[in-house]
Amino acid sequence: MAGVIQTTVRRSMPASLLLRVRHRSPGLANGLVGGALAAGLGLAAFTVLVMLLWVSSPYPDSGPGGALHVAAALWLLAHGAELVRVDTLSGALAPMGVPPLLLAVVPVWLLHRAARDTAEGGARDNAPLMPGRTAWAGVVLGYLAVAAPAALYAAGGALRPSWTWTALCVPLVALVAAGTGVWTAYGRPSGPLEQVLGAVLPRGARHLVLGPDGRPGVAARAAAAGATVLVAGGAVLLTVSLGWHFGETRRTFGRLTEGWSGWLAVLLLCVTLLPNAAVWAAAYALGPGFLLGAGVAVTPLGARAAPLLPPFPLLAAVPDPGAGTALHGTVVALPLTAGVVVGWFVGRGSVTGGGRFGVWTAGRTAGAAAFAAGLCGVLMALLAGLAGGPLGTAALARFGPVWWQVGLATAVWLGLTAAATALTVRAWRLRRSYRRGERRADRVVAPRRRPALPRSPQRERLPRGTWFKRKPGRSAPAPAPAPAPAPVAADEPYLLLDDDGDDRAHGAPDDLRDLRDLRDGTDPFGLRPRPEPLDDLPTASPPAAPGDPEPRPPA
Repeated sequence: MAGVIQTTVRRSMPASLLLRVRHRSPGLANGLVGGALAAGLGLAAFTVLVMLLWVSSPYPDSGPGGALHVAAALWLLAHGAELVRVDTLSGALAPMGVPPLLLAVVPVWLLHRAARDTAEGGARDNAPLMPGRTAWAGVVLGYLAVAAPAALYAAGGALRPSWTWTALCVPLVALVAAGTGVWTAYGRPSGPLEQVLGAVLPRGARHLVLGPDGRPGVAARAAAAGATVLVAGGAVLLTVSLGWHFGETRRTFGRLTEGWSGWLAVLLLCVTLLPNAAVWAAAYALGPGFLLGAGVAVTPLGARAAPLLPPFPLLAAVPDPGAGTALHGTVVALPLTAGVVVGWFVGRGSVTGGGRFGVWTAGRTAGAAAFAAGLCGVLMALLAGLAGGPLGTAALARFGPVWWQVGLATAVWLGLTAAATALTVRAWRLRRSYRRGERRADRVVAPRRRPALPRSPQRERLPRGTWFKRKPGRSAPAPAPAPAPAPVAADEPYLLLDDDGDDRAHGAPDDLRDLRDLRDGTDPFGLRPRPEPLDDLPTASPPAAPGDPEPRPPA
């Protein structure tokens, strides 16, 4: 019997341990499942696309195994990992590191959604959220648990991932995207951003990036608007150039492939590379331009011939070789327009109190405009670094804009234009306010911020913005509408006091006797009656002097 009891106890220990782990860390298991599901959905989306193109191709180069290897490699390329071609004519390895920016939307969105749902835990609005670190770690670990076998599988195909770039880019994308998802689930608090900005920026510049209410500051909004104008303007320049070289663009489709399936594949590749091409065009308008190989630069001042370019529709938009003309010089209107937009945002914020002071001085306004131009330069440098990369070795080792040149040119162009525009907008708005008779705003120093108190675990969830909509099951039930009052007949007299239960519950008098009691001074509500005014009181005596023991008689 003792042996049976001992064996039974030994068998129940793992079950109890698993039960305790399950109850103590519910967010970790959910995060692992959510991260693995996000990676699986991303791989499935790329696999479906590649298999459809492989099935519709009249001349497939390989079997379904090769198509699956290509799908896994493209999924890693969407994270920014560099691929390596092994089936070249020379036998040497050829890197391919130009990631289509549009493909990166798929893994980023799936990771963000998985982390947000894991942190919420399927709970209602007033229920406590999952611990942020637990949900974040679970999603990242679950995602990497699927990414590692996918990378090993892709290593057996013609496009093999570079292990250095794969080990760097895939975890970085998972950490950042999952972190933003957890941050969104917690209502986008400003505490984490304040800690990061406090370690990077001085005190006087933090409020320009993050406002006191937790929203983006004046400089952050201006920089985002400037980068948007530059990229959108680059897309317009790309469209105009493609239309100008429409004949060459149409002929490249016939040179690359035959049949509608091949044309569809080339068209899909061009669509995924459109954001890259828009950034290239913006870099061209800023001045540094872009490279079409080692030493082959394309700028508004001139373009060199690139004999190694393959026939590709987007490359047909490259300007013709030769010195630049006045028509090419008109592209400077794009950075000037972006600088005006940045200056308008800063000038408006300097008057409406977008910082620590009610109305900024002229020097502070110009400094904020220069700071916003620098932030926009950082954003454009980041986009330029992501939009380019190598397409081979030797002459094809570099394709796209040089990131530091684009960032520096953006800061210079927008800094000069934005400062002048911001000062002009500030003077115009102040003059218009003075004409309306408004009082000049004084310098107001913001009060000191109190130390943040520890949050309660039973935390009320903040309302989420319009970026991500809540599921119907997560929203609180709508309150029932109040019952409509009963209709009153036309011949019914209007009564000041109704004899019903609600009035008695609130202590209202229900008959004339109570009205007489009110008139006589007796209050049925339990309050003290108001005293009658006293007309025969003597005149108040003056206060006693410090030396008098008794008060003075009235005069």
